[in-house]
Amino acid sequence: MDATATATPFSTLIRTASHEQHIEAETSTFMSDLLGGRLGVDAYTRYTEQLWFVYRALEDGAGALRADAVAGPFIQPELMRTAELERDLAHLRGADWREGLEPLPATAAYAERVAECARSWPAGYIAHHYTRYLGDLSGGQIIRDKAERTWGFERKGDGVRFYVFEGISNPASFKRGYRELLDAVDADDLEKQRIVDECKRAFALNTAVFRELGEAFPLSA
Repeated sequence: MDATATATPFSTLIRTASHEQHIEAETSTFMSDLLGGRLGVDAYTRYTEQLWFVYRALEDGAGALRADAVAGPFIQPELMRTAELERDLAHLRGADWREGLEPLPATAAYAERVAECARSWPAGYIAHHYTRYLGDLSGGQIIRDKAERTWGFERKGDGVRFYVFEGISNPASFKRGYRELLDAVDADDLEKQRIVDECKRAFALNTAVFRELGEAFPLSA
């Protein structure tokens, strides 16, 4: 990184560096069709299933990182999503929702990379933590609103609980605090660049999941 990059807050650096991948993920065919109300609730259910595999990897690895100097400050209980996803899946798939639940190949690769970072590279884990949770607090709310209106879920109720952060009363303030944590991250410039690269990789892994979901739910011609 050059001197200019060093002077730029890390939260700004990470946001701008991954901007292109962020747009690519948001405008994937599958997500466009889902948000456009052109797909059925079965597509939304399959998407929610894939999220469960990714968040389980994120959150199973969180406990061991609480005391870590780099990743520890980011492990905040009010962000945890696995329990909400399981409640949504019970609503969408029924009580035996775990039966026959399989990740798509792209999802399995994504979850494995998250788990690998949690096990062996706490700074890399931050990249995945950031791309997921800050996205959920922002764009995720658009998905919740569309899902409620398209498939008739109760407002902030079962089926969309994943997008409802009961423990965060002021998302804007929380996101500000999160960016401050990023700016204060205990890493040198080289390590920060590696985190940025991992952030780009996280978006690419996520986009691959959307691609496979798009193949599973093509719109009829």
